Amino acid sequence: MEKEEKKQVPKLRIKIKAYDWRVADNCCRQIIETVKTYGGRISGPVPLPTEIRRYTVLRSPFVHKDSREQFEIRIHKRLIDVLEPDPKIIEALQALTLPSGVDVEIKMVG
Repeated sequence: MEKEEKKQVPKLRIKIKAYDWRVADNCCRQIIETVKTYGGRISGPVPLPTEIRRYTVLRSPFVHKDSREQFEIRIHKRLIDVLEPDPKIIEALQALTLPSGVDVEIKMVG
């Protein structure tokens, strides 16, 4: 028997990164509302694992070497797929004004 090939559906993959999870969720909500107003289909938002960067700093470089301070930065990530996007949706997403502190990556997949 012959294998059936799956037809790849073109989709827009949107990856969102923010230091605050509330800002990331609000950004996702704005994107979803924008896509739904233009009649697009959405898959997501999918929460990706939170990236945690930890830094340890000496409080005093000489005498109190055992005394250290620790800091961490959490980067929250979300993933949204827009299935079968049309040019109107792409234009609307590019014109969208998002809050500061949010990194949005838009990629065409498939």
